[in-house]
Amino acid sequence: MLYSKIEGEGKPFIIMHGFLGMSDNWKTLAGQYVEAGFQVHILDLRNHGRSFHSEEWSYEAMVQDVYEYCQANNLTRIDILGHSMGGKVAMLFATTHPEIVDKLIVADIGPRFYKQHHQDILAGLNAVDFSVKPSRNDVEAILSQYVTDFGTRQFLLKNLYWKEPGQLAFRFNLEAFNNNLDAIGKPLADYLVFNNPTLFIRGGNSGYIQDQDIDGIRKHFPNLKLETIPNAGHWLHAENPQLFFELTTTFLKE
Repeated sequence: MLYSKIEGEGKPFIIMHGFLGMSDNWKTLAGQYVEAGFQVHILDLRNHGRSFHSEEWSYEAMVQDVYEYCQANNLTRIDILGHSMGGKVAMLFATTHPEIVDKLIVADIGPRFYKQHHQDILAGLNAVDFSVKPSRNDVEAILSQYVTDFGTRQFLLKNLYWKEPGQLAFRFNLEAFNNNLDAIGKPLADYLVFNNPTLFIRGGNSGYIQDQDIDGIRKHFPNLKLETIPNAGHWLHAENPQLFFELTTTFLKE
């Protein structure tokens, strides 16, 4: 069963992180959604955070995990939000289990195929040798040779934890990602459609959802609303959390 944090009372609202992320990334916004009247479930997807590790890693497997999570928690009608990889999971979940999903929110990802672009990050992660018992600073020094962006490095370093005294490790299952890397860019199948209200939010400075993608998105999600957060990149919910919260809660309460 997936690890989750459940807070609040009201309509169940599932939130799913992106690649190499975890539920903690959404902690602050989750608290705001609780105050807005939702029962918030922030998940760690398989091979991420505190959830289980598995050799199998695909969108189909992650969707099945979320479905089993809903069954176990008696969630029969939900709203769902996913960012990046989590957005792909949310899209596939909504189109294959529309009887469960009332409203869908997708943050800065589309249903199309995405070419692999995490090579530098994965090279940096694979360069860390935990057998020599590196410190947190040692790990950051190694990552900095591959990942120049400070914010991205800090995001990755959130995955460090003390496996035992003096021994750090990453929470995610790096081996599974190395073996299944092409899975993350997989497109939504052409025939899949979700007819309920759907909100896509993109960052104005992000190239993940471009104007030429909109017609393709609408084929899968005909009841589409698209919003853009100006001056924000792919991490739009972290760069402008106030506007992100306003746009999503307005949509959820319509």
